[in-house]
Amino acid sequence: MLPQLLVQWNFASAALLRPCRPLIQLCDSNGSDASLLKLGNLGLYLFAHCLYSDDLKETATITAALTDEKETRASSAGDGRVLRKKLNKVVLAYSGGLDTSVVVPWLRENYGCEVVCFTADVGQGTIELEGLEEKAKASGASQLVVKDLKEEFVRDYIFPCLRAGAVYERKYLLGTSMARPVIAKAMVDVAREVGADAVSHGCTGKGNDQVRFELTFFALNPDLNVVAPWREWEIRGREDAIEYAKKHNVPVPVTKKSIYSRDRNLWHLSHEGDILEDPSNEPNKDMYMMSVDPEDAPDQPEYVEIGIVSGLPISLNGTELSPASLLSELNEIGGRHGIGRVDMVENRLVGMKSRGVYETPGGTILFTAARELESLTLDRQTIQVKDSLALTYAELVYAGRWFDPLRASMDAFMEKITETTTGSVTLKLYKGCVTVTGRRSPNSLYRQDISSFESGQIYDQADAGGFIRLYGLPMRVRAMLEKSNP
Repeated sequence: MLPQLLVQWNFASAALLRPCRPLIQLCDSNGSDASLLKLGNLGLYLFAHCLYSDDLKETATITAALTDEKETRASSAGDGRVLRKKLNKVVLAYSGGLDTSVVVPWLRENYGCEVVCFTADVGQGTIELEGLEEKAKASGASQLVVKDLKEEFVRDYIFPCLRAGAVYERKYLLGTSMARPVIAKAMVDVAREVGADAVSHGCTGKGNDQVRFELTFFALNPDLNVVAPWREWEIRGREDAIEYAKKHNVPVPVTKKSIYSRDRNLWHLSHEGDILEDPSNEPNKDMYMMSVDPEDAPDQPEYVEIGIVSGLPISLNGTELSPASLLSELNEIGGRHGIGRVDMVENRLVGMKSRGVYETPGGTILFTAARELESLTLDRQTIQVKDSLALTYAELVYAGRWFDPLRASMDAFMEKITETTTGSVTLKLYKGCVTVTGRRSPNSLYRQDISSFESGQIYDQADAGGFIRLYGLPMRVRAMLEKSNP
């Protein structure tokens, strides 16, 4: 029933997509989670195909692209092995950890392909990047491509979300959600550069990241094959992965006992797993890596001034910095004051709840400053509309729909509405708290001569009586009706 409903949702009012109705049988014939994921995002896939090929009439091309992952075609690897499907070259999102290390030999064994590992530097730290080329080649990769995406990540992904005020489920500042599309976009670029016909990732079938990666692939190059090993192989856990690695002479980067699952970039550090899987457990004090315990933070507060132009931060304490440098500096300052710790239970896109702990010191400071400056430059109704749209914006980013036309359209609105949000905000950092102590803007709508309790020339307090009578008229009429009909 669910596949049928999803298909109706995708096709009900899409006259242009009528040539693709044969896909209904294709999708409804397979009840797996992967096929439902593909169905739910079929609209984005087809939109991307329109842009990419400019020919929606050739339904067979789209059908073939969508079925590539599920069809098992027997072909020979030349040594007697049966391949799932013959691929030429695959670009793998590679971290050097256990999961992606075992993906390399698995891809070669099951798809008979050359594997090009790709690592994006999004600010995870130099330690995580050390020795990656040796690890990748030891696992069987032909090469490792590393790209520094820090400035692009902050400028083109973090700052738009900051300007939009995007927060997922009241707390989450979207650190991992924003990083996945910039990484996946770079993978598509690398695939084109090296002549790859497929891309692959090491995301599990239970998480959000598989969706974020694959929707970006669909949007930017729908002709690429996508291989998701965790949805295909027989490996069911870390112990199985370690045994597979040993069998294929892959250096094992971890022991069988792993404490936390972490994801780090320039915006945040997330922690999941171990004792955090019980939401009643308090996190261990030594788990945190970007911030000190607020109890151990300095006893003296520190003040910072954030300069903002058209809704985007540009300076710290009067010094203009690049986006990545500004965020990096604020991470250092905020971290030593215990700023930006969030412990939450969130609703994953795939349906389950998960508990995560996030450290976002610099991001928390910037978010507080940006929102505060808007209190001077935006009127009441504009703030209300912007805040309501921010919820949808955050949902789109969390769900991996960064390249969805809706998000791009909302971004245009956010850019326009904040073009007067220029000025500076001063904040006090003290033992885990960020307190606004001052704000100023040349475009401020705040007028002291109007707001003052002293008499002014513009605002006549006697006018308030007529306003209140008109504003309260519906309430008076209702009360009169209830009184006449007891």
